[in-house]
Amino acid sequence: MTIVYEKLMNLDIPTVEQTYTEKDTMLYALGVGVGHDPVDRNQLAFVYEKDLKALPTLAVVLAHPGLWSRDLDTGIDYVKLVHGEQGLTVHKPLPVAGTVLGISRITGVIDKGEGRGALVYYERKIIDKASGELLATITQSSFCRGDGGFGGPSGPAPKPHELPEREPDLICDLQTVPQAALVYRLSADRNPLHVDLDVAATAGFKQPILHGLATYGVSGHAILKAVCGYDPARLKSLDCRFTAPVYPGETFRTEIWVDGSIASFRTRSVERDLIAISNGRAEIAA
Repeated sequence: MTIVYEKLMNLDIPTVEQTYTEKDTMLYALGVGVGHDPVDRNQLAFVYEKDLKALPTLAVVLAHPGLWSRDLDTGIDYVKLVHGEQGLTVHKPLPVAGTVLGISRITGVIDKGEGRGALVYYERKIIDKASGELLATITQSSFCRGDGGFGGPSGPAPKPHELPEREPDLICDLQTVPQAALVYRLSADRNPLHVDLDVAATAGFKQPILHGLATYGVSGHAILKAVCGYDPARLKSLDCRFTAPVYPGETFRTEIWVDGSIASFRTRSVERDLIAISNGRAEIAA
């Protein structure tokens, strides 16, 4: 198979309808480490049904179309696909339960050339079925390492957000638990790479790795805690670039720079001094 540019740009990704409950909202929060301190009232607000709140990053797992790059006729070599960037814009605070529609489309394809791979850009709008209101817009890019040289446009590729050169204004350390991937996969991605020892070994890892979007959720928790005072209505967007895989049980240190309504960030594994997420940008409401 090979990518056909026009065909991929016009790919019909089925709309997904999902009904989620308060239990799903709490399970997602537990999967990204919220509730690690069970006597922190701020964290309990996202994992306890009394006055429950939804994490803004819950949107990234709602009405997900599944492994469309593998299951649909895309021409993409799925085995060599890597999650590159992730973005979220929150238009309205998420309900703690409801029925939503996920409407997905390909927004761009860049051919980096033979042997250099391709970039595929994707968007999903999360719409409240009952009201028709747009709740969130999810964006992501995938680096398709085995798919360059198909004759598509060579650019331009969006530039990543630049981090300030000064020392961080805030640092937030959050500990993950060894079973983090086992919990997170119940909300979203059940790729065996995150649970099966043999699959992880075949992929070259010493053990199953944590989902990139789980690490993203931990970073969102750090911004929510350090910058937003645990008020989910203040986090309006969260964009980043994935730079390295991490393991469940590691401590994630999110370094944050605050410039007005924009918080720049990166997240690293403390134990291995390895940057997992970089070029982060969050928009914060007053």
